[in-house]
Amino acid sequence: MDPKKLEIIKATLPVVKEHGEAITKRFYKRMFENHPELKNIFNMAHQVTGHQPKALADAVYGAAANIEDFSQIMPVLERISQKHRSLQIKLEQYPIVGENLLGAIKEVLGDAATDEIMDAWADAYEVISDVFIRMENDLYKVTVAQPGGWAGFKDFVVDHKVEESDVITSFYLKPKDGGNIAEFTPGQYITLKMEISEQQFTNLRQYSLSDRPGLDYYRISVRREDPRKEGQPPGVVSTYLHKHVNKGDTIPISAPAGDFYLDKDCKLPLVLISGGVGLTPLMSMLNTVTKEDSNREIYWIHATVNSKFHAFKKHVNDIAASNKNVKTFFFYEKPTDEDKESKSYDKEGYITLDFLQKVLPSKQADFYFCGPEPFMRAVNRALKQWEIPEERIHYEFF
Repeated sequence: MDPKKLEIIKATLPVVKEHGEAITKRFYKRMFENHPELKNIFNMAHQVTGHQPKALADAVYGAAANIEDFSQIMPVLERISQKHRSLQIKLEQYPIVGENLLGAIKEVLGDAATDEIMDAWADAYEVISDVFIRMENDLYKVTVAQPGGWAGFKDFVVDHKVEESDVITSFYLKPKDGGNIAEFTPGQYITLKMEISEQQFTNLRQYSLSDRPGLDYYRISVRREDPRKEGQPPGVVSTYLHKHVNKGDTIPISAPAGDFYLDKDCKLPLVLISGGVGLTPLMSMLNTVTKEDSNREIYWIHATVNSKFHAFKKHVNDIAASNKNVKTFFFYEKPTDEDKESKSYDKEGYITLDFLQKVLPSKQADFYFCGPEPFMRAVNRALKQWEIPEERIHYEFF
């Protein structure tokens, strides 16, 4: 960037950060008014909750703050690029985003956003978008070139459907054309393209692959998102999948993507910590490691409400029974009377640092965790308190 414009960006960053969420909320409103067809790409539920505007505000600020050296935020750029590739974001959509983002900055900041400031931010957006475009273009090429890979969305058929718990159901997906499927790394996800009759727009949703690679199907295990508060609507796609999608139905999906995946080269003990449906990417990791590396020490620690919500329990117990290197621990937040009587869980309550320190022989391990946001915060805080190095802490936010 021009040095003068770079100085303007640095000088105005605090103001943009302060008004970040207001700017991004206005941005989405503008963009959807001007280009309603883009509602086919974005998760509109996240607009209602405010998750999407906040995420965008953080991303815009982070990119602008590191515009001189993107290496500091490369993991974040990689994560966003992977999601964009999975959602099939296109080159021609970047100018639309830029126009409406700059317009939102001007509207929120008013007269404080002078022509000079807006010109500098226009250049900054061009630099940032060019980085994403190059990264995503490389991902598109790699995805298509790999064995079994494909461009865009490809039709898959539901081979069968299995209830794993009262709220989680698995869908086994095979290519409609009978061809091969692309490999993936345990922990990655696919994007489903759902056309639901009562919905005006297409719904794109990303679900972790819950079985190991190397099979002739992809498996996703979906939690039915019931209303958690009075007046809150149920999850559109998860409810539709549970109630209306059955064996033989067709679902278009994009090829596997994601930057949260198992480091198969690491030989340290593997600690897999999950909460609720957060076990899905970790299930892929467990199935892979016990298939490919039977000697690696594995600790499977899962927390859920009770046995009614507990998915894959028998499968995990069967793995542990046939693999002496696998140890399992189950936490129930609200065990039923039957759970208490049968002693089908290890501890009541929540996973704590004290528990981890007692069951793990040492902190020399590789940690992967996934689950609801409060669960993730608690586990991350515990690992930081235990002084686990950053490079051995891996997590995924759904």
